[in-house]
Amino acid sequence: MMRRLFVLLLMAGALSPVASAQSDGERAPTAEAAVRATIDALFDGMRAGDSTAVREVFHDGTRLHTAVGPGDTAGVSRTPVDAFVESVGQPRERVWDERTWDVEVRVDGPLASAWVPYVFYLGDERSHCGVNAVQLVRQGDGWRILQLTDTRRQDCDVPAEVQKSR
Repeated sequence: MMRRLFVLLLMAGALSPVASAQSDGERAPTAEAAVRATIDALFDGMRAGDSTAVREVFHDGTRLHTAVGPGDTAGVSRTPVDAFVESVGQPRERVWDERTWDVEVRVDGPLASAWVPYVFYLGDERSHCGVNAVQLVRQGDGWRILQLTDTRRQDCDVPAEVQKSR
């Protein structure tokens, strides 16, 4: 009887660090959640007109592109990151409000990719919609956007919960 009790206590002690590690891991954000937080920080910074906050989410080598064109063919336009960041901070009458839904994030070590359907509003007016294809890398201080390529069109099925009410 005493031997069984000893074995049970020994097993409980051996499993204790595992349970502790699991509870710590549950409190820490997942890589997917951290990637999503970086993407959300970009759109929050745009809404606030905060160029400093927007600059912080970008990697030093970030590239921004838009796939433009009719239907299944596209040309590609490039926007310099510094020009985009500067434009975010310019005073404006209408808020840049980019809203997302059904974001898909995949992570492999220091690399992440996200597929981000969006609708973009200038103030209360719907401007366009599309998808952002975002590639991120993890650095010592967190996830940074390495490349963002978007599409822009007028015809998207935007869920009611992200539409602006008029």
